[in-house]
Amino acid sequence: MAEQNTDGELYEHDEPDSFDQDEDEPQGLWERYRFYCAWVVALAATLGSLYLSEVAGYMPCDLCWYQRIFMYPLAVLLGIAAYRGDRQIGVYALPLAWIGIAISFYHNLLQWFPSLSGIVPCKSGVPCNQDYLNWLGFITIPLMALTAFALILILLHVKGRRR
Repeated sequence: MAEQNTDGELYEHDEPDSFDQDEDEPQGLWERYRFYCAWVVALAATLGSLYLSEVAGYMPCDLCWYQRIFMYPLAVLLGIAAYRGDRQIGVYALPLAWIGIAISFYHNLLQWFPSLSGIVPCKSGVPCNQDYLNWLGFITIPLMALTAFALILILLHVKGRRR
């Protein structure tokens, strides 16, 4: 924006660019690495789901497919954001993670309370309330997905302290 000084000359007023991120620069380790951590969680969930279906031979149910629809893009988007230092990724990643956690929570409810499966049953393939894995008596595939979405949401929402 040009302004006039007391001598009548026009000069450019220095305004910070919208790309200037001095205020948004990471302050500590948490701010610097929380996007990398969110990416690692999404990548581990993506690779884990691919391993379980393609290597271990577990056929995904309908709800597992929906959870994949929301997790796989997170692995790509968070990876790009972490690499580029894009702190505005939440605009794109948070809706995917919130929808994914809702589907995952419902999927867990179906496994915890099998009587709920009559409300909206899985129409094709494997029943959504079937347990392929049951590590330590409570760790199931939907619980791992719920945990991954929850961790991603925590990592994206919780900001470090300002100095």
